[in-house]
Amino acid sequence: MSGRARLTLFAALATLMTSWSLASLVESSGWLLQAGLLLAVQSGVGAAARRVPMARWLTVACQMLVSALVLMFLFAGKGESTGNGPMAYLVTDVWALFRRGLQDVAEFSIPAPLTDGIRLLLLAGVLLIGLLVDLLAVTLRSAAAAGLPLLALYSVAAGLSGGLGGGSWFSFLLAGGGYLTLLLAEGRDRLAQWGRVFGGAPPGRVSAASGYGSGEGSGQAVSPVRTGRRIGAVALGLALAVPAVLPPLGGGLLARQVEAEGGGSGGGGTISAVNPLVSLQGSLNAQDNRVVLKYRTDNPQLGEQYLRILALDEFNGVKWEASARALTDVPERLPAPPGLSAQVRRDAVEVRTNLSAADTYAQRYLPMPYPATAVDIPGKWRFEPVGRTLVGDQLGKDRFQNVQGAGYKVTSLLLRPTAAQLQAAPEPDRAIRDEYTKLPDTLPPVVAETARQVTKGAKDDYTRAVKLQDFFAVNGGFRYDTKVASGTGPTAIARFLQDKEGFCVHFAFSMAAMSRSLGIPARVAVGFTPGERQPDGSVNVTMRDAHAWPELYFEGIGWTRFEPTPRQGISLPDYSRTDRPADRPSAPSPVPSQSAVQPSAEPTKADTCPPELKRLGECGGAAPQQSAGGKGGGPSVAVVLGWAGAVLALLALPLLPLLWRSRVRTRRLAAGGILPAWQELGDAAWDVGIAPDGALSPRRAASRLVELGRLEPEAAAAVHRVAGAVERALYAPPGQDPYRPAADVLLARTALLAGVGRPGRLRALLLPRSAVRLRWAAAARRDAWAAAARGRLAGLAARLPRPRLPRLPMRDRS
Repeated sequence: MSGRARLTLFAALATLMTSWSLASLVESSGWLLQAGLLLAVQSGVGAAARRVPMARWLTVACQMLVSALVLMFLFAGKGESTGNGPMAYLVTDVWALFRRGLQDVAEFSIPAPLTDGIRLLLLAGVLLIGLLVDLLAVTLRSAAAAGLPLLALYSVAAGLSGGLGGGSWFSFLLAGGGYLTLLLAEGRDRLAQWGRVFGGAPPGRVSAASGYGSGEGSGQAVSPVRTGRRIGAVALGLALAVPAVLPPLGGGLLARQVEAEGGGSGGGGTISAVNPLVSLQGSLNAQDNRVVLKYRTDNPQLGEQYLRILALDEFNGVKWEASARALTDVPERLPAPPGLSAQVRRDAVEVRTNLSAADTYAQRYLPMPYPATAVDIPGKWRFEPVGRTLVGDQLGKDRFQNVQGAGYKVTSLLLRPTAAQLQAAPEPDRAIRDEYTKLPDTLPPVVAETARQVTKGAKDDYTRAVKLQDFFAVNGGFRYDTKVASGTGPTAIARFLQDKEGFCVHFAFSMAAMSRSLGIPARVAVGFTPGERQPDGSVNVTMRDAHAWPELYFEGIGWTRFEPTPRQGISLPDYSRTDRPADRPSAPSPVPSQSAVQPSAEPTKADTCPPELKRLGECGGAAPQQSAGGKGGGPSVAVVLGWAGAVLALLALPLLPLLWRSRVRTRRLAAGGILPAWQELGDAAWDVGIAPDGALSPRRAASRLVELGRLEPEAAAAVHRVAGAVERALYAPPGQDPYRPAADVLLARTALLAGVGRPGRLRALLLPRSAVRLRWAAAARRDAWAAAARGRLAGLAARLPRPRLPRLPMRDRS
């Protein structure tokens, strides 16, 4: 196999091995086989184009064209085409699928299902990286620089999947091994050239072909294997360090929304969840509205049949999140809800609900009416008593129980507290008040001040709560808008109170925080509104029924739902109504289409999960994994790509002079001209500190170079041969000179570098002094442009008509 064919093969192999790091982002690894086949096609096209031969840019264009056509035919018919004609159909169909893939990336949690859109993005990304690697390693013969796109691919994948943890070590070794094999496959000469940078070579006879390596007769030769190991060690070290500095990620495909510790079949274990606000925006604006749950119930008040998933009870000023709580086995009969007295219990009705989850809904938390008293569901589940939440238990390594496709029965209480009971509620228990009225010091004072102003004159907590609800929902001038930036940080609530635009999370979070500032225990619940009744009596719950609402605690009643969100179709609890005609009526048979937030749940696995739920991690199905950044959210995909771009820029910056000089040297020596080769020899000497002297003849300049560079006889002879060829080219009669100076120039350059030591070599490679020619060329071009502009202006002025003075009579001229 020829050297270039071997490089082509190992470039594709290195790309495929690095692509394995993306496997943890999706549930299935079947796309890797397709990626390998497509890389083989792309590399084969490049190899065939280089044998023609043709210009480098034409080779790349052929590879891009064939790869694009293969992707189009592979995914034809899987999107929503609007084109006319075969080619327009292919283009628009794949483009529609590409946009659907971007939406899936923003909405699914890790590991995401391998939808057609995500598969298209993965294959297109791998082909793009493969094209860059092939361009750098094979077309431009710079395998070392090909590590940059490989590093970018690995860094993004490692950052999204939480860094180097667990099985990602295997991905790290694969990626590093692929890059190392690519370097080794480049051949002895190229490895020896890079080896002068990393390991040095003994001064002595050098290889003219490479410009660095030790040739025959040298005392010691740099081993290509040892050199490759040194290069690989540096490259692997960079790959190890880059993911470590990337921040933890959150939201959509980047989310590590839920952390679970323990959770085995025995006792103990904890469960916690983080801020759902991270992924809210895309959920509310998603167009898909698939059914995620179906149920039948004997509840006489369907408008109260909220399906609660999780309660967020900790507020640190940046986000609301669920506290870490101990998990227990699910009892046959769930304990009574906290704070519920016998008096209210006599007014409560026990209802039964049969639910079934769609195959596309793989939530690890169980949606249930609140407060549930008994649950009958197959599988392994754990119970968190404080939040009254059921969470799927661990089934194996990276596998957890979820509700996907399950049918289950829930018995719950339909609580009917009266306004009088809530108004007469005694002071809450001290432990409840201390825990659920905590507010961070960073909360802007305007939040508490607004709460006091709104509730001014209220004599009890219930009246204060109703006034807060009406402030947001009725008379405060707030507007429901899903296009508003969700915002995070201590000032998010203050901005919301000022702008008065937002969606359910803004209203729920703000009312809960303001309630706490008034001493009312509060938290935020996330789940679903009741859904829409069907003709057969069943009820469908879709992704647009996802919702968030505040829960306030009243002693004797317990946690009580309020509805501050001014959205049509939301059911107001009877106990929170006022007599003002401006109040919203309750929907007698709710048909809510509330686009709202889902809890920050663990990754799930659904091939066609509703975007409202995908966005928040409701639809992944694999195990929750510990986020590298704790339980907070993180930056978006754009931020991650920005980090990767910054890392690439930092890594590429020191190599730019090296790549520029290599390119200039190749261009000067490729043509075989004498004068360009003489200029390259002069610049090589300049790079090691021997400044050019234009006043000297070629012969005298060669003697000066040999003397100052302390060249060995063989290298000195090469310099004099180049100088003699220059004199013949300048002064001899025109004729055919068979001499080709490239080998002698490379031999002399290598000897010059060998004579200045390692610091001098690094200086000559990374900061070549001859790069000042770029500044000179820019100055000359600027002067030429200025001169041309002056010339055009002068010509324009010359063409303008000159004013003529009136001729005076002779007698007036005196």
